[in-house]
Amino acid sequence: MTPTPTPLLHRSRTPVGTWLKMAAPEPVEIMAHAGFDFVVIDLEHAPLTLETAYRLVNSAAALGMTPLVRVPDHTPSTIQRVLDAGAGGVLVPRVDTVEQALAVSRATRFPPQGSRGAGGTSRAGRWGLRPGAEYLAEGNDSVLCIPQLESEEAISAAPEILALPEVDAVFVGAVDLALSMGLPAAASAVQALVNRVLSAAADAGKPCGLAFGATPEQAARAGAGFVVLGNDTSMLAVAAHGAVDGFRAASRAAR
Repeated sequence: MTPTPTPLLHRSRTPVGTWLKMAAPEPVEIMAHAGFDFVVIDLEHAPLTLETAYRLVNSAAALGMTPLVRVPDHTPSTIQRVLDAGAGGVLVPRVDTVEQALAVSRATRFPPQGSRGAGGTSRAGRWGLRPGAEYLAEGNDSVLCIPQLESEEAISAAPEILALPEVDAVFVGAVDLALSMGLPAAASAVQALVNRVLSAAADAGKPCGLAFGATPEQAARAGAGFVVLGNDTSMLAVAAHGAVDGFRAASRAAR
């Protein structure tokens, strides 16, 4: 019997993931071989279709990573479709209030905890082969609902949002938070608000996630409950740029 994997947010080490923005299976395989614990398929900032997300979810799960999906908005039908596709959870952007957090969290749960419709003939239900009670229990107990806090209003509401039973974690979008404040992301006022959420999450006993570019050392010091490092397109861009720059520099030195 295949052992049940430890849930993503309850592992002994900090889970590390990355954004997927490319409509191709190869980046999923590369991230799995690199040792990432999860991937976030980005429907907010990448031109990916639901069908593409479905394929990437399947690939990530088959390779042993937890597939999460960042949905483009709060629409319950989109949340339902990506969860029926087998996603392990959703990141939901621009959740500013407790009321919004409650609405999106209810979209991830079946009644009576929420309003998600049953789709047992989907991939999440193994196309009808999974016992109905198991399918419903998985949806209510294991699917992750992660609101993104990206404004000062959201930061103020963080303790109440974290108190909602159906909210499993929060994610601070520090770049959009800084943008809403008219400040650079590195500003001390922005970091102070990020620290407020980290503290509120610790008090609630729930993880707070943060994203970082090409700075894994900074990410390791941040104290986040889970970390998103870079993305597939930027990793390719940095590697490509570095290869060309390295060759040009070596060519000049050889003359």
